[in-house]
Amino acid sequence: MTTALRRSVAPPSTLGSGLSRGRVELLMFLRDRTAMVFTFAFPAMILLLFGAIFGGDHDQSGVSASQVYSASMIAYGALSTAFVTMGSGLAMDREDGTLKRLRGTPIPAASYLLGKLVLVLVLSIVEVVVLVGVGALVFGIPMPEPSHWATFAWIFLLSITSCGLLGVAVSAMVGHARTAGTILTVPVVALQFISGVFIHPITQLPHWLIVVASFFPVKWMSQGFRYVFLPDNMKALEAAGQWELGRTASVLVAWTVIGLVLCLVTFRWNQKDR
Repeated sequence: MTTALRRSVAPPSTLGSGLSRGRVELLMFLRDRTAMVFTFAFPAMILLLFGAIFGGDHDQSGVSASQVYSASMIAYGALSTAFVTMGSGLAMDREDGTLKRLRGTPIPAASYLLGKLVLVLVLSIVEVVVLVGVGALVFGIPMPEPSHWATFAWIFLLSITSCGLLGVAVSAMVGHARTAGTILTVPVVALQFISGVFIHPITQLPHWLIVVASFFPVKWMSQGFRYVFLPDNMKALEAAGQWELGRTASVLVAWTVIGLVLCLVTFRWNQKDR
């Protein structure tokens, strides 16, 4: 009888608590219509602008610049959604006392972060659907063959996981929640330009900038998504003249591990834990 009673009052698992927290995060996000519009509309607007302004063909490849941007901008959508949403959300929860209140409940830090990752995953999937829809309907980007969708899946999951974890780590350096969005957006925009998202082919950039970009995940994210959606002959316009999927996986896995380690080192429940 005692054993049965203990089982009935056993606390939920870390996974169960995380999924429940993720549901709460989604409901809170859906109530903020301004955040919804900005999160999903801004990357699509940037894609429409770049595609309309730089919509010519790449020589004899038959692939328009707008189609290249459609593939590359998926990396921008994943980075901005995962990194900025995670970082600014954590900073806000820390400042308004949400984390302090959660600290007094049985929910562990891992479940809280898992809930945030659930939010990021759902938002990123919707973001990708919007960007791919704009690319297909407006700029005629073709849908990839089935085998490329498997590649898309692991690039996408590694991208949002690594960027989300890095957002958690960087949030520890944000002094005030009201400035979090601005602070987190600066590296996002800078990395887009040096990583071949806004400028393509990337070989137009100085060699040293390409080398710098190679140390960060965004270059490999955008290159991987171009592999998925563009014909194979487009690899000639990449920095190495190849798609380098193996290196893409290695870099994204490395940044996922780095992000996880930084989360363990920097995560704190409130401002006084500095």
